[in-house]
Amino acid sequence: MMACSEEIETPFTGLVLAGDRGPIDPVAEATGAACKALSPVGGRPMVLRVLEALEASGCVGELVLSGPTREALPASEEIRAGIDSARWCWREPRSSPSESAGEALASISPASPVLLTTADHALLSAEIVDHFCAWARDASADLVVGMVRYDDVMCAFPGMRRTGIRFRDDTYCGCNLFAFLSPAARGAAEFWRRIEQDRKKPWRMISVLGWCPLLRYVSGRLSLDDALGLLSRRMGFSIAKVMLPYPQAAVDVDKPSDWEFVERIVRGEVGPQPS
Repeated sequence: MMACSEEIETPFTGLVLAGDRGPIDPVAEATGAACKALSPVGGRPMVLRVLEALEASGCVGELVLSGPTREALPASEEIRAGIDSARWCWREPRSSPSESAGEALASISPASPVLLTTADHALLSAEIVDHFCAWARDASADLVVGMVRYDDVMCAFPGMRRTGIRFRDDTYCGCNLFAFLSPAARGAAEFWRRIEQDRKKPWRMISVLGWCPLLRYVSGRLSLDDALGLLSRRMGFSIAKVMLPYPQAAVDVDKPSDWEFVERIVRGEVGPQPS
């Protein structure tokens, strides 16, 4: 595994999106939590597990937490104490993840690379973070996204339902890991705003690139690298991928069944153990 160089590399600023998508979140309802980010996994709020993974990483410095809402904070003494002590910089979340990301990214120094992830990345570990950050720097791109092969996820976690994005070369899962390595890349938040409602419909996301790429995708003739190249030209900055060897990096908690499955993973009942 590649390691971050503490001597020459500026640490990433970690940005964690911890706001809900709407007033009623099904995971929060199922767990009785004040919001999804505070839903317990292994007896601890999901977002705290993510924050601690970032803190344990050798590649991440300051942490920015976008959410939970001010009204939800009293429900977690640990999260509130971390914010009050300036352990993390807290920002009120906006009405959608893309708007929260755009607002938070604008508050971070342009000189700092940013690692963006989400509060429901309950199996995130420092090992995954370090691997992704090191390879993201090596990709020499403005924006880098983490991906895992769909078959690897299904092999590690039989029975878990994940959205696979089928390309000519393979089928992939996203990992909610994004490295913003230049100021130009931060404009991706606006593009994200346009497509976030279609995040579970790959063909709808591909359609923003135009009819020809969509037809190539639907007919199985578009590779992932082709799609990233087309998107790079559309956005005006370079976009690359990092393939992660950790199937748990593709596991997030979108719905109650995901939360139940993750609880089983943490208890050691299924799949590889989180680091």
